[in-house]
Amino acid sequence: MHSRKNQRDLTRTEKKRLVDAILELKRSGRYDDFVTLHRQYYVTDGESRPRPAHMTPSFFPWHRQYLLEFEKALQSVDPRVSVPYWDWTRDNKAKSSLWAEDFLGGNGRPGDRQVMTGPFAYRRGGWRIRAEVTDDHFLRRNFGRPSAPVTLPGAAEVDRALGDPVYDTAPWNSVSATGFRNRIEGWGIRGGRGIANHNKVHRWIGGSMAGAASPDDPVFWLHHAFIDLLWTRWQKAHPRARYLPARALPADDPQRDRIFPLDRPMPPWDVAPSQLMDHTRLYRYV
Repeated sequence: MHSRKNQRDLTRTEKKRLVDAILELKRSGRYDDFVTLHRQYYVTDGESRPRPAHMTPSFFPWHRQYLLEFEKALQSVDPRVSVPYWDWTRDNKAKSSLWAEDFLGGNGRPGDRQVMTGPFAYRRGGWRIRAEVTDDHFLRRNFGRPSAPVTLPGAAEVDRALGDPVYDTAPWNSVSATGFRNRIEGWGIRGGRGIANHNKVHRWIGGSMAGAASPDDPVFWLHHAFIDLLWTRWQKAHPRARYLPARALPADDPQRDRIFPLDRPMPPWDVAPSQLMDHTRLYRYV
């Protein structure tokens, strides 16, 4: 059992251990394997193959297992390390503690949006982005996207999502207009609502966080640890609510073979959502 702390509560030593473990995974090539995995399973509504990770009910359990696998890799380097969470409803400024020189570094510079500060700056020599997605080998950020401004979500946005008593609803994808899952994942509904919460954070950071290879930016893990914590809070707020769909959809439903009901194992780990409903045997949030 280990603890996941708010990043603002990490000691200087804890920050350094986390950064050093991430950099070691990068040197070994294991970090880039996690990026490749996320790209592989970022499947959109318009594709015909199964989509376990995004625009889907299994958004929460898939990313919970993904974080656990990453945390396990970190702990193989340093057993004292765990993934902290970033509460972006509170630490919502470009000067917030996670963007410090000794932690994640700051915003990208004007023009090419290259991150020039912190341990993940390309010029420091230890963080080179693979060329599969972009020709740029450096980490990019574009806080707030000044050309089309976006803000980080606030507590009210999160509270609206936490207040929905239903986990997810048909059509079980990016246009599900109600349900906790899509209110947090945050796909905009044309004529209904704009992007929110999870997606809004990716867009606010911009740069490397804006696409399927978003784990190229280490802030990805802190962001998704908070998303995982929000799922836990929703479960506590709605103790009688359950993961949906609970069973396979009817044979004539176009989503039947594309989404993952409660007991259908998710690739690549062959772990079903039902096995990930409770994290308290493995870690706790403090």
